[in-house]
Amino acid sequence: MARGHERWVLYRLAMREAVRTMRGAIARLTAPPDLLAGARVTALVIAPHDLRTSDATFADDIYSGLFVFAGRSLSVSGRSPFDYDPPSPEWAEVLYGFGWLRHLRAADTALARANARAFVSDFLANRGDPALARPVPIAARRLISFLCQSPLVLEGADHTFYQAFLKAIGRSARDLERAIRRGTERPSRLLAAVALCYAGLCCEGLQPILRRATRVLSRELDRQILPDGGHRSRNARFAVELLLDLLPLRQSYLSRSLEPPEALLRAIDRMLPMLRLMRHPDASLSHFNGMGTTDADHLTTLLIYDGAMVETMRHAPFSGYERLEGGRVVLVADVGGPPRQSYSKLACAGCLSFEMSSGLQRIVVNCGAPASGGEQRRMSRSTAAHSTATVAGTSSCRFLTDEDGWWGRRLVGRWLLRRWGPIILRGPSPVAIDRRNEPGRSILAGRHDGYQYPFGVVHERRWELSTDGNRLQGEDSFLREGRGRPRARDVAIRFHLHPTVSVEGGENGRLVLTTPLGGTWMFSSEGAEVAIESSVFFAGVAGPQRSKQIVLHLGLANEARVHWAFEHREPVAA
Repeated sequence: MARGHERWVLYRLAMREAVRTMRGAIARLTAPPDLLAGARVTALVIAPHDLRTSDATFADDIYSGLFVFAGRSLSVSGRSPFDYDPPSPEWAEVLYGFGWLRHLRAADTALARANARAFVSDFLANRGDPALARPVPIAARRLISFLCQSPLVLEGADHTFYQAFLKAIGRSARDLERAIRRGTERPSRLLAAVALCYAGLCCEGLQPILRRATRVLSRELDRQILPDGGHRSRNARFAVELLLDLLPLRQSYLSRSLEPPEALLRAIDRMLPMLRLMRHPDASLSHFNGMGTTDADHLTTLLIYDGAMVETMRHAPFSGYERLEGGRVVLVADVGGPPRQSYSKLACAGCLSFEMSSGLQRIVVNCGAPASGGEQRRMSRSTAAHSTATVAGTSSCRFLTDEDGWWGRRLVGRWLLRRWGPIILRGPSPVAIDRRNEPGRSILAGRHDGYQYPFGVVHERRWELSTDGNRLQGEDSFLREGRGRPRARDVAIRFHLHPTVSVEGGENGRLVLTTPLGGTWMFSSEGAEVAIESSVFFAGVAGPQRSKQIVLHLGLANEARVHWAFEHREPVAA
């Protein structure tokens, strides 16, 4: 039944993409006159403020010919980086997005300005691979970067370069406007609208696009930003990057004596509190659904704008996240199903996983997303990379691949994979949760059916956090539901530990967890065999780091319940 459902989803997606492609082709033939046809950028009137922090030492790497992006590096030996094959697709996205120009601006030297112009000139001269620069998210990022960093690029430039730069901005705006009219996918549509609003506000000659871009921006923000402030992708990184663009955009409207659209103001007001829910006391965001390393400077900058917030939001029912607090202990749990296919390119199979921190010390984590893609990205999206339970070594979500199924399905899968990426085909239904406070403790419970097909197993999890934060008690239940004769299955309940946490065996089968900040936690369990195994933390600041995980193993024949607890040896300081 699960295979049949997946096949139906696959063909439905293929039909939707075929219709979208056909509509785009029709739009190219029958579209009304281009709003920017004949439009010419005559001047730049404002340069938006870039909220992303910059590092002047990056300029030193540029001087030496070293480009380090997305966890990969390339030494160009005096040549242009556009003359080389990129080390990874993620590296190429950063290069062609030109967001790194802000680091050269921070250097504030004549050499940095000359280097910036040289790199932009290389791009304008069509060096590099046009296919790598063409995707809408990259083109939108590049347009915003050119506008924000125009003081750096244009200071001391001659008239020829100035005109070529303005021409490139106009061409990028026209390309993005066409992409919107031809029906680019939803996340890219929002990014394109943001970039076009920037262009309409910053440039003389592009005013015709501002009104339409503002309408598209308002519509997409209302569609994509959920009532509790999360994005439909459930990816906190996407929300952070979007806010870093929306806040300066709001100021740009005011700088041009225009009223920002209400949808923009509403989205900002909703999104900022959501980041506080996902934030741990060490200023890092929880690692769910594509979130990797947190740039603490960026997060701090954003939360300054949320100064009116009195109490951290703890319940995000639309985004599928919950937060428990007791003493200095914070627990953030994923209690949501996967996002829709068009938003699930980076989403993970982490339903009912959680992260726990005590003060500034992260204790239980998920593996997080690596900076680069490939096999590490695939592994990081699996259920086994999250602090939750796996059944029969599989994930609770089914990802689109081109390696299985009969030949017709593989053909369709490969076509969709090229156009959509590794999206989620099937996952848990919306998760039913129960949350309440009782004397001395906070309780959160949820269940998901991600293993109901084909294994006939439903996973329930319950957390109980004491008010003083000294004890987190949990229960995992595996119930038999669905058709089919019960079969024995191997179940593994994983608790990935932060790389700074050490673990070793203790008395009476307990495990002792020691942190570098001096805290000691005891882990105990009942109903399963406990083991200490190797793990990897993909979201390390310096790249993937080795770590440990506590794994509870059991064989599931009918139904089972496993109890576990983390207990602080000494009372947590206030």
